[in-house]
Amino acid sequence: MFVQNNIFRNRDFGTLLKFMFSKHIVTSNKTLSTRMVKNKTKTPSPPTYDEDEVQKHEALAGEWWALNGPMKALHTMNTLRIPFIQNGLIATHQLHFSDIIVGDTYLTGKQILDVGCGGGILSEALARLGASVTGIDPSEELINLATLHIDMGPKFRTKPPTYIATTVENHVKKFAHSYDVVVASEVIEHVSNKKSFVKSCVKALKPGGSIFFTTPSKTWISWFGTIVVGEHILRILPKGTHQYDKFISYTNLSDMLEKEDCNVKSVDGMFYNALWNKWSWTNTKALMYALHAVSEK
Repeated sequence: MFVQNNIFRNRDFGTLLKFMFSKHIVTSNKTLSTRMVKNKTKTPSPPTYDEDEVQKHEALAGEWWALNGPMKALHTMNTLRIPFIQNGLIATHQLHFSDIIVGDTYLTGKQILDVGCGGGILSEALARLGASVTGIDPSEELINLATLHIDMGPKFRTKPPTYIATTVENHVKKFAHSYDVVVASEVIEHVSNKKSFVKSCVKALKPGGSIFFTTPSKTWISWFGTIVVGEHILRILPKGTHQYDKFISYTNLSDMLEKEDCNVKSVDGMFYNALWNKWSWTNTKALMYALHAVSEK
């Protein structure tokens, strides 16, 4: 379902991006230029903003869409997180199973906020299913990357994602209670003030809306698998990408959501096989987990 253009398999794609993002390049594409400038928002640093974390991810921009690059696990994670979102919406009657059978744009009409969207891997996938997706990220460089990829990838049947360089705290000042679904996938483990972050994410939801998280667990086995193996042994990601003290357990995250009047519907364990670059569900939540909650406000 998620077709990738051959250009993204080319090893020179990273070089192309670095060239296009250099301060000395001036694009002749007025449409792209206008879109990038429009999405550029200068805002004061909110409580959850962590400049070091943003810079770590910006360093990966050149290989963000390389299917065998450092972000390859995020590409294949779509095989789990999209069905998780789909099934969560069905379970809470926000989506009907018959909609999925009828066609592959079954998210048509759903307003989705992708918090910490990065280069747009999940945002694009959700938009291709018909959703009206807004992707936000504090990094202007990654937002520009996501915007650029709209024009370079396969054409969208429906509306492509809208990308804005901002934080969720600032976004909800104008767009509170605007979304049917909020997704924060592989984001909260990079956030400093988690309570403020969760509060803002929930504030973006319409009453009865769904919020979805995926994140590493705060356990020694998750530390070993994510940091020791993933960053130091297999070197899938650069050293220092994750910090264990920023990990959060599903019980703590559930407590934060319940304090914001959310009802946790499901928490499922996730496992990543780094050798085969494949994801699967598991009975244990000790490694990683996906959580679905519904706003009762």
